[in-house]
Amino acid sequence: MIGKIFTLTGISLWSALLVLPFVGLRPAALISAAIFSGGLLWSVLIRVSKSARSSPQIGTLLFETGEFFRSLGGWRPAPRQWNFLLGAGMVVLILGPLALNNYVIDVLTLAGIYIVLALGLNIVVGMAGLLDLGYISYYAIGAYSYALLSTQWGVSFWAALPLGGMAAAAFGILLGVVTLRLRGDYLAIVTLGFIQIVHLVLNNWDRVTNGPNGILNIARPALGSFVFSQPIHFYYLILAIVLMTIPAMDRLSRSRIGRAWIAIREDEVAARAMGVDTTRLKILAIALGAFWAGIAGVFFAGKYAFVSPESFTFFESVIVLSMVVLGGMGSIPGVILGALIVVILPELLREFAGYRMLVFGAVLILMMIFRPQGLVGNPRRKIELRPEDEAAMARGRSGV
Repeated sequence: MIGKIFTLTGISLWSALLVLPFVGLRPAALISAAIFSGGLLWSVLIRVSKSARSSPQIGTLLFETGEFFRSLGGWRPAPRQWNFLLGAGMVVLILGPLALNNYVIDVLTLAGIYIVLALGLNIVVGMAGLLDLGYISYYAIGAYSYALLSTQWGVSFWAALPLGGMAAAAFGILLGVVTLRLRGDYLAIVTLGFIQIVHLVLNNWDRVTNGPNGILNIARPALGSFVFSQPIHFYYLILAIVLMTIPAMDRLSRSRIGRAWIAIREDEVAARAMGVDTTRLKILAIALGAFWAGIAGVFFAGKYAFVSPESFTFFESVIVLSMVVLGGMGSIPGVILGALIVVILPELLREFAGYRMLVFGAVLILMMIFRPQGLVGNPRRKIELRPEDEAAMARGRSGV
């Protein structure tokens, strides 16, 4: 135990030395004390759990406590309870913003944008298992598509909404065809190159994109004579988009295509051997993910009435990928939770702006160590078979 205390002391002092130039003496001391206390508490818990093996009373207590929390984690609401929870949630989402100020509503609207982006990336990374580091480029394509359609040809927001998604999906198909034979790190490098190309084009094609100055005076969404202008208007608009996106993603994940994507993610060679058209399905995953990013981009341009290349950097791709990883790859509730945490938590920690990113990085590191499957995701998602699929497999085994 004494050796562990010396080790914890060294780690805490070294951590304090690393952050000292950035946060000052007192915050560095607090961080050092927190690391030492956390490590000491963890060591004590490990020793208690080991000693519980030789103590039947403690072992029984720990077992019963673990079973209690496990039963809570496996709780599933009945249909009537689920309908009640769903209805209560909808009431809160619709009526809650009426009691909030514009700042909070803007944060929630931004969270809605990132939920749509994260759900789209979840198709590519979480379901199909394709590491895309240039995902935010489709977001930029959707935003600039509406900006050009609005300022050059006077196309309305509602007409540009699907057009921006289809433009982003077209570039996704193009990139998918180019990267058919790539996977893993090689695919990540190509997508990283793609976002750099898009950023350079937006910065330097002055005649079309107006370069670093961006595009101004983009038309806001309108319904007849009613023009969306207040933060709460855009909140309800992004809420409608999110509520359309979630059921679409859920149906997609439960469909044959969704199960085929999961099979590709788990073992592409085995999926191909079982007759899955991996080429077509990988391109479809990239295109669908890009489509939803384009939708979010059109909304972004319509809300702010201005777009510039600085809004679509590689760091944005990292943020969206962090949401998917933090919540749980392949889990729709997990991705939504990850997006809410990444967007809302920095706002709550705005008083500690000096080391918000330090906390964010530490949380991600701890997640990768202690729960790599994410907050909601499972370690390995099983492919659920429908009754007709099981019957067909049984007939195949019996030779009928």
